Amino acid sequence: MADKQISLPAKLINGGIAGLIGVTCVFPIDLAKTRLQNQQNGQRMYTSMSDCLIKTIRSEGYFGMYRGAAVNLTLVTPEKAIKLAANDFFRHHLSKDGKKLTLLREMLAGCGAGTCQVIVTTPMEMLKIQLQDAGRIAAQKKLMAAQAQLSSSSAAGAAEPVVETRTTATQITRELLRSKGITGLYKGLGATLLRDVPFSIVYFPLFANLNKLGQKDPNVKAPFYVSFLSGCVAGSTAAVAVNPCDVIKTRLQSLQRGVNEDTYSGILDCTKKIWQKEGPTAFLKGAYCRALVIAPLFGIAQVVYFLGIAEFLLDMLPKHRA
Repeated sequence: MADKQISLPAKLINGGIAGLIGVTCVFPIDLAKTRLQNQQNGQRMYTSMSDCLIKTIRSEGYFGMYRGAAVNLTLVTPEKAIKLAANDFFRHHLSKDGKKLTLLREMLAGCGAGTCQVIVTTPMEMLKIQLQDAGRIAAQKKLMAAQAQLSSSSAAGAAEPVVETRTTATQITRELLRSKGITGLYKGLGATLLRDVPFSIVYFPLFANLNKLGQKDPNVKAPFYVSFLSGCVAGSTAAVAVNPCDVIKTRLQSLQRGVNEDTYSGILDCTKKIWQKEGPTAFLKGAYCRALVIAPLFGIAQVVYFLGIAEFLLDMLPKHRA
């Protein structure tokens, strides 16, 4: 991401630190994004990000906002390491005699990075979405049950309360592997590629060029605040640009549906149904949430790189002092 060369162990540490801080800070916003994207017209549980978070806290408690966070914390390090290492690899091999990369070659390097990262991103998103959206589906069922009870006041006795059965990422993984094999964890792979490849094509060149604007000398790196702001701007811009693909990916990867919600057979079927039943604005659902999530994640990663936290930790190890 930055111009300086960083070893793979350092990338792992940087990715882990940035991911840990980022997930802790912005994961509730990501949860709201998933729930807003999944709800369909006529079955709206939430009107906005703040409404979603307030209702989540009331019904599921404070930690309900962090459902699925463990999956992200576990897999964010290899995901970011692959993304960063792949981008560096492709940039190195696309450069000629160390000359400055053209915009087209920067975009090709980003394309390669986005393609490689889906190895980890797809199963991570697949599991995270199931855990994040479970609360919305349970809340919808409770609401439907309450409405049914009110409309049938003449019925004897009270209706059975709807009890949510909470599942873990491990249980979902085992069930998918048992029923569908490894392909079960890679449902929505095409949609993930459709989102992550364009994201990287936009992000990496945009960040590199914005960051260069803050460099007074080509041989001196930009101040940390320039790298931070460049990461935020490039990340949020790329996130909003590919949000329609993210909506499609989220819908396709959701295994459970709410009451009367559509199912989809593929990318084209999902796109067609969303357009016809919800209108073109539905493809922008959760866009501002996604921008709020991505911006600090990439900004934090730039600060971690600038401060050299990973290199400092590696230098503390005896094998690196020898």
